[in-house]
Amino acid sequence: MKKNNTALEQGLISCHDCGKLAQKTIELAVCSRCGGTLHSRLPHSFQRTFALLVSGFALYIPANLFPIMTVTKLGVGEPHTILGGIVALIYGDMLPIAMLVLVASILVPLLKLLGLSLLLLCVHYRWQVNAKIWTRMYRIISFVGRWSMLDIFMISILVSLVQLGSVAQVIAGSAAATSFASVVILTMFAAKSFDPRLIWDVQNNI
Repeated sequence: MKKNNTALEQGLISCHDCGKLAQKTIELAVCSRCGGTLHSRLPHSFQRTFALLVSGFALYIPANLFPIMTVTKLGVGEPHTILGGIVALIYGDMLPIAMLVLVASILVPLLKLLGLSLLLLCVHYRWQVNAKIWTRMYRIISFVGRWSMLDIFMISILVSLVQLGSVAQVIAGSAAATSFASVVILTMFAAKSFDPRLIWDVQNNI
């Protein structure tokens, strides 16, 4: 037996744009306040999130395998992957920066991909979980994803500052940088397209 009735069970729909509650009459009703289209749940939320997530996983591999930048000193180039750059920072006695890059460029994108995968599995297999905790996890995923661009910003700064001709030069790796930026953008869109109310629907058996 359910403890609480949901707004959807009471025939109410919340506008995605202005938040106004409206009485549900037809699925594609229009909000009386802002004119936005009303949906009880974001249309095709699961499918869109799944497609974006698969694309993110596919691009995460080349983003970490290809060199993301090449440091040239006296005409000798030394390419670095993201992980290789972290190791180089550690050997250069820049451990705090190395840890920052490790968290922002390796751990955050990977944990975000895995976290969104768990959310989709929860909805698909109708896992009975603590919906409050899982909703908090979704909010954290949605918030921290933007900080994954730190590595791209750092490379952009290095490319702009270190341009000393044949003495020293930093060249961005287009394949890895593009793949990495795409992973970050795709996971941000995936988090945006996922409707966390689906988690609660599973628990309430709507």
